[in-house]
Amino acid sequence: MAKRVAIYSRVSTDGQTTDNQTRELQAVADRHGWEVVAEFTDHGVSGAKGRDKRPQFDQLIKGAIRRDFDVIMAWSVDRLGRSLQDLVGFLGEIHAKGVDLYLHQQGVDTTTPAGKALFQMLGVFAEFERSMIQERVKAGLSRAKAQGKKLGRPKTAPEVEQRILAARAEGLSYHRIAKQEGVGVSVVQRVLKETAA
Repeated sequence: MAKRVAIYSRVSTDGQTTDNQTRELQAVADRHGWEVVAEFTDHGVSGAKGRDKRPQFDQLIKGAIRRDFDVIMAWSVDRLGRSLQDLVGFLGEIHAKGVDLYLHQQGVDTTTPAGKALFQMLGVFAEFERSMIQERVKAGLSRAKAQGKKLGRPKTAPEVEQRILAARAEGLSYHRIAKQEGVGVSVVQRVLKETAA
């Protein structure tokens, strides 16, 4: 039985067209004997935008979850997202539903054993990227501490804390106190919580 395919295309500006992407992907589907059952196109939308800002991409994922098709075809990896994290998250979501991915420019086809292996390698690289970012953050925090920099929220001045406590004792609301002292409601809540502890 022929695989059911969904084509996803996206252009960043309204002046661009997805016709070339779609035509080429349709030709590939024909050569594979796949049946194109759906097309999703986001016009004038950056790939850096989340799913909520890309309505057709959102519909594509919902279709994959419902198993409306077996393979998602896209012109290039950058049509799907701007980061490796995005791609791996997307791949994990569709892969869990047994939906494959075909990326024309990169020659990725997870319907093949080599494509499946590449998908697993992408997961490893995404994990590596994640741990590298965590290590850099930790190193930056350690360096800042070593240089004597204070980390975390700035402390509330003792006189402000006293005024907050007094105002609350008078029965003023958190919002009124925050406005009066020029601080956030969360600061008022934190001061009151710390003194109650």
